[in-house]
This record gives sequence, structure tokens and C-alpha cells, in this order.
Amino acid sequence: MGVPAFFRWLSRKYPSIIVSCVEEKAKECNGVKVPIDTSKPNPNEVEFDNLYLDMNGIIHPCTHPEDKPAPKNEDEMMVAIFEYIDRIFNIVRPRRLLYMAIDGVAPRAKMNQQRSRRFRASKEGMEAAEEKQKIRQEILSKGGILPPEEVKERFDSNCITPGTEFMDNLAKCLRYYIADRLNSDPGWKNLTVILSDASAPGEGEHKIMDYIRRQRAQPNHDPNTHHCLCGADVADLIMLGLATHEPNFTIIREEFKPNKPKPCALCNQMGHEVKDCQGLPREKQGKHDQFADSLPVAEQEFIFIRLCVLREYLERELTMASLPFTFDFERSVDDWVFMCFFVGNDFLPHLPSLEIREGAIDRLVNIYKNVVHKTGGYLTESGFVNLQRVQMIMLAVGEVEDSIFKKRKDDDDNFKRRQKEKRKRMKRDQPAFIPGGQFSPQALGNRSSPQAISNPRQAAFEMRMHDRPNATPSSSPNTSLTSEGSPSLAGGIKRKAEDSDSEPEPEDNIRLWETGWKQRYYKNKFDVDASDEKFRRKVVQSYVEGLCWVLRYYYQGCASWNWYYPFHYAPFASDFEGIADMPSDFEKGSKPFKPLEQLMGVFPAASGNFLPPTWRKLMTDPESSIIDFYPEDFAIDLNGKKYAWQGVALLPFVDERRLRAALEEVYPDLTPEESRRNSLGGDVLFVGKHHPLCDFIVEQYKTKNTEPVDIPPELCHGIQGKLTLNDNAVLPEQTVESPVPMLRDLTQNSAVSISFKDPQFDEEFIFKANVLPGAKKPAPVLKPGDWEKTNNDGRPWRPQLGFNRDRKPVHLDQAAFRTLGHTMPRERGMPGMYANAVPLGTYGSPYARPLMGAQQQIPKLLSNLRPQESWRGPTPLFPQTPQRTAGAAPLLAWNRMLQAQNQYQPGQFQALGGPMGYPQRPEDRMDRGRQGYGPGRPYPLPPPSGRYSWN
Repeated sequence: MGVPAFFRWLSRKYPSIIVSCVEEKAKECNGVKVPIDTSKPNPNEVEFDNLYLDMNGIIHPCTHPEDKPAPKNEDEMMVAIFEYIDRIFNIVRPRRLLYMAIDGVAPRAKMNQQRSRRFRASKEGMEAAEEKQKIRQEILSKGGILPPEEVKERFDSNCITPGTEFMDNLAKCLRYYIADRLNSDPGWKNLTVILSDASAPGEGEHKIMDYIRRQRAQPNHDPNTHHCLCGADVADLIMLGLATHEPNFTIIREEFKPNKPKPCALCNQMGHEVKDCQGLPREKQGKHDQFADSLPVAEQEFIFIRLCVLREYLERELTMASLPFTFDFERSVDDWVFMCFFVGNDFLPHLPSLEIREGAIDRLVNIYKNVVHKTGGYLTESGFVNLQRVQMIMLAVGEVEDSIFKKRKDDDDNFKRRQKEKRKRMKRDQPAFIPGGQFSPQALGNRSSPQAISNPRQAAFEMRMHDRPNATPSSSPNTSLTSEGSPSLAGGIKRKAEDSDSEPEPEDNIRLWETGWKQRYYKNKFDVDASDEKFRRKVVQSYVEGLCWVLRYYYQGCASWNWYYPFHYAPFASDFEGIADMPSDFEKGSKPFKPLEQLMGVFPAASGNFLPPTWRKLMTDPESSIIDFYPEDFAIDLNGKKYAWQGVALLPFVDERRLRAALEEVYPDLTPEESRRNSLGGDVLFVGKHHPLCDFIVEQYKTKNTEPVDIPPELCHGIQGKLTLNDNAVLPEQTVESPVPMLRDLTQNSAVSISFKDPQFDEEFIFKANVLPGAKKPAPVLKPGDWEKTNNDGRPWRPQLGFNRDRKPVHLDQAAFRTLGHTMPRERGMPGMYANAVPLGTYGSPYARPLMGAQQQIPKLLSNLRPQESWRGPTPLFPQTPQRTAGAAPLLAWNRMLQAQNQYQPGQFQALGGPMGYPQRPEDRMDRGRQGYGPGRPYPLPPPSGRYSWN
């Protein structure tokens, strides 16, 4: 959606939607990492059917990570992507479908934002390199110490765009990865895998939604399918998930942790940025500097976002009584999604009066609930907008625009005043004298090079005499003397305060809080007079078209590949007069750009190396007919914001007709390989040999049937679509060559792939936005305490932890801790009341103490606190799900204790020791109670150098 603060606002307002992921970690045996058996029940106490991966949210952090060293080459990037997918798969463990979607050619409306991002990235990268080189020269000229400059090519993240060689290689690597997992991983045994690479047009998350919409319209679709979607733009995924109206929809994402430490790009040390680097010697990492090449990086954790819980919140908030029409919660959810688009999205600039940080969505909801009685119905229906009703909402917002701007100014002034008072307070409270030399405070990391002082007696004297009112040291209290008696800079100095009480801010020529703001806005932003009603109506009409296009894009698919908003700024809400009569139809039959054409539309000249030579020349040749599309420098309008990344990049819009005319002259220069990369492709379906659909696909290749055939839904969990033979198919008993040199070829392949196409519908077909018949509403999660910050008894409010609302937390009282003191082994100690050693009869300890009757049962009691098979989930959705014991209810902790006492046998004293009487390692004891492994994997481990993930 392009709203960075949306998820922060949502998670604070509706905290119970977030659940931390439980992740099973791989164990290590004799230096070899044992792979996790993902065919076992999900440790999160929920079973997912389908997992969808928006791959661009995986590709970017794996190719140019921010919190750890970047991969050295493209091969390491591919391995990092494989490992990331493995980790997500281990957490989610889908049982039916894995859908991997890479961004293909985007609609024209999205290309404008892509163009802005890539031009910014190129400009910021060059500016950062220049600043780094300048600071490096300054530090070296002053005698600073810096590591030698690495000579390596900077990774240009702009290559993560359809049509480049990088994306073509990524598709090959993912095909190899899928085949490898279908052959070796038991969790993939009965899985259907669909890969939609960059050659298939459409954004990744919207290709996923298009697949879900088309499958929901099929008669064999399971309405209770549990979906899980992984991606980076959570605000966008939440809107898309709500738009499906599926009752079981969950989003998984990395847990965002702000202010993570990053090493300096010059000296590779932590604790400062490039601009603050002083070239100081590096502090030794470890006793023998053994940790010099390792950064203190914590493994990124993941969270689930439960949309079924968000729907519970919205149902309470949006329910309205005494309506002149029947209340429909599903329709009100669609209206809520539509109103969120006013705050921001990837295709339209947000309205000036609506800021997410100022509670814009709450304001819109309140206005909506007040006005909906007059509208006579809902704002939207299945992705189509009722403009007459929207006009009433927007004019109601327009009535309070002036007060919104004035309150924004007051809040900003109050914030500045508080910051100024804080700076004064810090200035007043800071010490007036800071000693220098060896007595000066040293920052962490600079302890290895303390600064020596030439006259320690004089410095110590000044430190003692500084606070005395009548003290008159021989020189200024903030200096020390050298051996010759002259002032030394090594002495104490006063800490400099900021030169000004406030940071310089860009001049605001609009002044929305003053009278005449509308005239100044249109004059500065559009270079027209506000009295030009014709132009203002043109801007409003384009914005209204954009709202209709965006909503249809989320609910029905791309209405037009060619439409885009032709301005950098949005109109005011008070300008939305007379929009009820504006047309909202789009041209039919439009086609997307080809991949290389899109590269020409979004790339700056600095990224021209990803294009054919003659195409690249059009970006740099002064005589080129489209040279104006590629400015070397461009302005960024902060538009009332503080940071450059929040501003508006004032780039010229690409004229599609001029671009295509210029490219007609260079199309004949394409090589066959470049022409292949410039063509549009489709999706590919993969299955393993144990899948019921495998034999059907193999039969198609044996008969060489060139006609599309329908998928038998009974063989593929109800999935429907068309299958067509693939020219570069993965076939059984044929070697799958590895595109990554460090990975082995698959010489005993049993997987198969085939081209897949979603079910097709007429262009006039409307996908209904409703809950399907037969869908079961999930059990409610929210309790009365979730609506207030404290429960009825006054205890602090706590959100639900995990997917199981009835899970009881384990509680130990004082008596239990005394029991642990008697029985748990410690590192050292002698027997006593709280002995550190264990009894002799149980663990063979040399320190013997007689056991009492009740004490004999304690080890077995402790071992049953969390039995390995204590969780019993729902019945499997399909036959291939792991079998579980039916009819056994989970035991509460107290019942498990009683059961353990009653079933005690003397020979079962192995809770804290191994089967041969040897004590287990502490980490083994900690892992007790987790899902264990069987006797071994049913397939052999690969050679040590053959697979990246086992070493």
C-alpha cells in the first residue's frame, strides 16, 4: 500500500492480531546438521493448507541485507534465498499447495512508483559512494586507520526487475530448488508447487490473489482452506487478505525491530555511522581476536498476523444499529478497505488532510458511520464504487480540512517546544567540566587506545579544585599544561552544546494552516491558479478514476494495464464536488508491457548495463528522441515531510507512444537470448512421484498431447486449471542440472513439471466479494478484556499467545521450586537440604541420600510436564496429513502430574539422564518436550559438500 506507518498503527490498535511464530530448530549430530522433518505436526498448533510466497519480499533481504554481510556473489545469493524459503516452510508447513510468485511486468500505474524508487536508489547510491570516498580521504589525511578499500563491484538492486539476466537465472535456480525438495524432503511429499516467475505479468501478491479468486469461483474449492501469505508489504497483504473474504487467512512476516546496529562502511566497526567515523584502531574482538570477522547479528524472528482476529475487531467497530438498510458485515469490511486507500497506496498520492499518524482512518470510520445513514447503502460492491455515496464522505472530510491543518500545525509546534525544552534540560544537567587525557570518558570500542596525559598531577589538581568557588588554578579549568607550561589540548574540554535550538527545516511555501492554503497549494504544486476550475476538475477526475481502478485491482484484477495517475500530487477532499457523474470505466483489451520495455520505462541511465547495448544508448545519447526520460539529476519535494525518502521525486512521466516509437528502431538488434527474455511467460506446476497427479502428468508427456487438458480436481486437492506441455520441463529419470556450482546435480530425479494456467472467465465476469457457502466461522479469539486495557478484576490486559486460546500457561509455586532444588542436578556442590547433586539410586551420583516415598516420583513427574505428543489438533483435512491419535483430549498440567504418579515404575528413571545412565547435556534437557525425531530420515543425507543447508 505504500503506507509505512499503517501496520504500526494497526498492531497498536488491534494487538491480538499478532502471534509469535514457534520455530523448530535443526539439531546437530557429530557436526552434521540434521534436517527438520516438516511432515510432522506444526509446532504452532495449527495446520495450514496453502502457503503463498511473495518472492520479492525474500529476494531483496537475501541479496542486499542490512544487518549482516552481503553475499559475495550471485551463487551465494541463490543459496541464501533457498535457506530463507526453507525456514518459512519449516514454520508454516503447508499440506496442499506452495505458490511462489515473483513480480512480473507491473501495470502502468505501478511503473510510476517503480521508476521513482529506482531513480532514487541510483541517486542515493552514487551520493553515498561519493560521501564515503570524501570522508575516507579526510580520515587518512589526518592519520586515521582504516582497513584497505575492497575492490568489488557494487550490487545494483535494480537488477531485481523483470527482464534482467539476474531474474532469468533466479527462475532457473528456483526450478532446481523445487525439484530437489520434492525429491528429498518428506514435508513436500504430497505438495503441489506452482512457480510464477518474472516472465508472467503482474505483481507477485496480485498474481497470488488472482489465483485465489479464480479457485474460489470453482465448484470443487474447499471454502475452509487455511491460507498463509508471506510478503514484505504487510499493509498491502492485509488489504488483499480481507478482500478475499476467506475465513481462515494468516500473514507471516519478519518481526520488525527498529534501530538494529549496522557496521560503519569505512572501518567495519559498530557504534557509529560513516559521517561520524574517526578512523580509530579496531578493538580486539575476543581474547585472541577470534571474533573479528563475525558481526553481532541476531537471527530474525517471524510473526503471524491473523486476519480472522482482525475481522473480529472490525465487526465490533463497524457494526451499526438503526440503519435504513440491512447491515452486512462483509460489505462494511469492503468499505473499510476502500477508505484505507485514501491514506495511501502504491498508485495514488494520499490526500493532504489525511495522515495515518494523525488517526486518519479512525476519522474516516467515524465520518462513515455518521454519514452512512444518509447514503442509503454501502460505498462499494465487489470492487465497484458508488461515487455518489463516496462524494458525501469526502465532502464531510472537506468540511474539517481547515481544522485538521491547524491542529497539525499546533501539534508540530508543541512537539518542537518539547524538544527544545529537552535540549535545554540536557544542556543544563550535563557536567560543566569533563576531564581529558587518561581520565576522559571513553566510548565503548575505543578502550584499546587510551589517550595519554603529559601532566597527570596538574590534571588531578584541576579535577579536585574545579568545584571550589574560590579556586584559581594556574590556567583555565578546562585546560591542562604540558611539561613546558603551555596549555594542552589533551586536557579537559567542555562538551559542546548544539549550535542552535532546532534543526534547520525546509521552507514551507504552502502554509496549510493559514488562510489561502488552497490557492498556494495549486500554484506551487501544479503551477496553476486555484480559480482554474477546469484544471482542478481534471485533477479530481483523474484521482477518482484512480480510486475506482485501485479498488477493482484488489477485488477483480487489473482493469487496465495502461491507466496511470498523471500528477505528482493529490487534490483536497473539499474538491470532490460533482464526482457522482464522473465516468469510471476503463479501456478493455489492454496489454502489459514486455519485460525489456518495462526496463526502459523504470530504469535510470546508471542501470543501463542491464539492457542491450543499442537500447542502453537511447538513455545516454544526447540525440536520442527520449533522452528527457532519463534526467541525471532531479528534485525531491519534501512536501511537508522531514526526510528525503518521504518526499516526492519530481520525475517526468514516460510517454508510452514516444517510448514504443523509439524502441521500434532497436528491436532488430536483440539476440535470440534477449528476445526470449523479452517474451511473456506463464506459471509452472510441479509435483513429486507420490502425488496423485504425477502419473496423470507423466501420461501427458508420453502421449505428447499438445492440447490443454483440465486438471482432475480429485487428484489435486480441488485445484482446477489447464495443463500444457512445457518445453523446459523437469521430467522423471532425467538429470536436473544445478545452476549453482556449489550444489549437486539431481541424477535420480522423480519430480515432474508442466505449464499451468488458471481457470479463465469472460471479461465481464464479476468475482463476488462474499463468504462462500459452507465456510465455517473460526472460533472467536477476543474476550471482553480485549476491548479494554484492563480486565474486569483490574489485572493488566494481555493478548492471546499462540493459536490455541485454551492453552494454559505452566505455573510453578514456591513448593515446586523447592522440589527442583532437591532433585535438579547442578554443576557443583555437596548434598544437603537443597543439594546440587542428584540421588544415587536414580542417576548413579556418588553423593547418596536416601529417597523418600514421595520423592521417588519427582523425576517422572517432571518429565511429564510437557510430553512429546501432548498436542492433539483437528482431524486432517485430507488423507495425506500426518496421522494423529483421535479422541484423546489434551491433558492439563495437573492431570499429567497425577497420571505420571499413578503410572510410575522404578525402571523409568531416565527423565534427566540418558538410556545408559549418562547425564544428558544441558541443551538436550532444555529441548525435552519438543517434537522429537524418529529413528532417522527415510532418505540418505547428501554428501557434505553437496548441499548448503546440511553443513
